[in-house]
Amino acid sequence: MARRRLTAVEQDVPRAEHLIPRPEGMSRGGTSAPIARIAADAAGTAAAEELARALETARETGHLVLDLGLDEIASDHLTRDRLPAEDEEMAGLRESLRAHGQRMPIEVTPLQGALPYGLISGWRRLAALRALHAETGEARFATVQALVRRPESAEAAYVAMVEENEIRVGLSHYERARVAALATRRGIFPTEKAALLALFANASRAKRSRIRAFLEIFHALDGVLRFPAHLPERLGLKLVDQLRAGGRARIAGEIARADPQTPEAEAEILEGLMRRPAPAPRPAPPAEEILPGVALVSRLGGRTLTLKLQGPGVTPELHETVRAVLAGLDPR
Repeated sequence: MARRRLTAVEQDVPRAEHLIPRPEGMSRGGTSAPIARIAADAAGTAAAEELARALETARETGHLVLDLGLDEIASDHLTRDRLPAEDEEMAGLRESLRAHGQRMPIEVTPLQGALPYGLISGWRRLAALRALHAETGEARFATVQALVRRPESAEAAYVAMVEENEIRVGLSHYERARVAALATRRGIFPTEKAALLALFANASRAKRSRIRAFLEIFHALDGVLRFPAHLPERLGLKLVDQLRAGGRARIAGEIARADPQTPEAEAEILEGLMRRPAPAPRPAPPAEEILPGVALVSRLGGRTLTLKLQGPGVTPELHETVRAVLAGLDPR
């Protein structure tokens, strides 16, 4: 069978310019009518405004990473939960930032004070960048990547700070107790118990109980211990027992005498104290009759003052009177 020869078919092929529709008002010569240019300008302006609104919304809701100057951020806006320390982790963070730059943004909140932003989380990253900028003077360390957050309350800001550190590195029991005590002292929470419940809402009851025990260490030995953030849980709980037995002066004296220079040295000193017999409990203070049928027993231990009224003269009316008197005391 003879092969059929294929030949090109001659026909009118539409040109590309015929396939592409012309904008309304555009002549075949390519010039635009005035109305078309106005419409195009209006569309461009609307698109730019929509983009600006989208960027502002992203910024306000914390979905836009900003480059902020290091001197624009108040790092003491919140009482930090993380204790400042020059350790291997901090040195490693600086070297990581030096080699690779910042990978995880910090969190800040707008302020009305001298500085435009206050730090919520990321204290270690901010401190490392400041150290690198002071060391090198390089412009790449002069700014920090940050997300703007707007917590509903001061309590929410503290919760956000603690949660971020718990997720990234984890806090020691002493640091957890410290931030609860200092936030209460600043009036953020009404009581330390309320602070523990809010800041560590996801912790078990047993864990919160251990943090509450470390509150006693903070109140008794803050400023005495050189490396409190490194205090192991087991050793800390033994230390609490010693404090409750009246051993604060002995512990403080031994730390001052030995002057430990490392966390390991301090832990060894404390372990040695725990192995010694605990001092005998102090005898109960004598009762003093202050009203007919009412005796007062008082005891001061560390930062705790205990007042106990006992006897047949103790009535609900006396209770209300004492509460009113105590509420009217001037703490100065």
